[in-house]
Amino acid sequence: MPERSPRGTYLRIADALRIKIKENPELTALPSEAALMREYGAGRTTVKRALDVLAAEKLIRSKPGIGWAVAGGEVKPPVIEQLTAMVRALEVGAAFPPEQKLVEATGASRGTVRSALAQLEGAGVLEVRHGKGRHVLTLPPSQS
Repeated sequence: MPERSPRGTYLRIADALRIKIKENPELTALPSEAALMREYGAGRTTVKRALDVLAAEKLIRSKPGIGWAVAGGEVKPPVIEQLTAMVRALEVGAAFPPEQKLVEATGASRGTVRSALAQLEGAGVLEVRHGKGRHVLTLPPSQS
C-alpha cells in the first residue's frame, strides 16, 4: 500500500483482511505477519495493528506457535506437536526433514520451527550431525 491514507494504513489492511475472511469461508488461518508485510508493503507494527483490530472484533485469534487463526476455523496443532508426530512416523537413526520442508509442512515461520526443533534436540529426540542434518536419536514417549 504505497500511497498514504488519511484513514490509516493499518485500518485499510484490516479492511482488506476482513473482506478476505468473509469471502472465503474455508479460510482457517491468515498468512504469517512477514507474508502480510510483503503483500501490503507495510511494516511489522502496521500489520500487527491491523491484526489487533481484527482480534478485537473476534474475527481472528492468535495461536502461539501457529500464527493467526480465523475464528471458528480449523486450527492446526502447535508446531512442536506436528514435529513430534513426524518423529513418531520415523525410525531411530532416520534423517529428519530440513527446516525449509518443515516450514512448508507446518505453515509456521522459520523461527517457530527452529524453536520447536531446539526443544526436540534438548529433549534428546533429535540430534544434529554436522553436514548431514538432523537425525532421530530416540522416539518421543507416546501421549496418553
